[in-house]
Order: sequence, then structure tokens, then C-alpha cells
Amino acid sequence: MKAMLSTFLRDESGATAIEYGLIAVGIAIAIIATVNGIGSGLSSTFTSVSTSLK
Repeated sequence: MKAMLSTFLRDESGATAIEYGLIAVGIAIAIIATVNGIGSGLSSTFTSVSTSLK
């Protein structure tokens, strides 16, 4: 039982999965922020083009 508990405490595969998950979340937040910023810029550009064509 003691050996099994010791093996469980030394196992780092769960910690690695959590780290990869945090990295994926960070990348997703960066992508969302970038797309949101570009979307706002494109919206204003299309609005100005639309008003110019009228």
C-alpha cells in the first residue's frame, strides 16, 4: 500500500495535462482577443465604405 501511494504521489502525468490545458486556454484567449479587435476594425471599415457608396 505504501509503495502504491508513493508511486501515485510521484506521478506527474496529471500535472502535465493541466499545464497543457492552461497553455491551450491562454492561446484561445489571445486568439479571441485578436479576432475581436480585428472584427471591430473591419466593422468600422465596412460601415465607412457603405456610407461612401450611398
